[in-house]
Amino acid sequence: MRNVQIRYLVHKTDHHIRSNCIHYGQINAAELTYDPLPTVQENITTHKPVLVDVREPKEWKEGHVEGAISLPLSSLKKGGDITTIEKEVHKDKIVYTHCVMGVRALKAANILEKLGYNVRPLKAGYTDLVNAGFNKAAN
Repeated sequence: MRNVQIRYLVHKTDHHIRSNCIHYGQINAAELTYDPLPTVQENITTHKPVLVDVREPKEWKEGHVEGAISLPLSSLKKGGDITTIEKEVHKDKIVYTHCVMGVRALKAANILEKLGYNVRPLKAGYTDLVNAGFNKAAN
């Protein structure tokens, strides 16, 4: 969790008063990881963390990183495939999520964090990972 500053507008119709207020609080929101790709790759190779591909099945079939687990965001949103990750990933492991550009990886990370996982969403997508030296899986 991180502290964030949230600005919102308060409007009171009875006095026609508008004012800017600041609220400080904590929210549970994943952030893109700062881990460099060579570090991520080294960690994946040594099986310290797990790489989770949150792209859809069609995208996965077109190519994916060797050793990654397929856990589509659409299934996570519906509450499905939770048993898949619980069987394959222990909560004491770091989970790197990836998609194409990082948006779905962030969304999936927020869902997985609520389930108790230590998630580090990657901005790098499948193509970026392959270009950085991650091995393509043989389909």
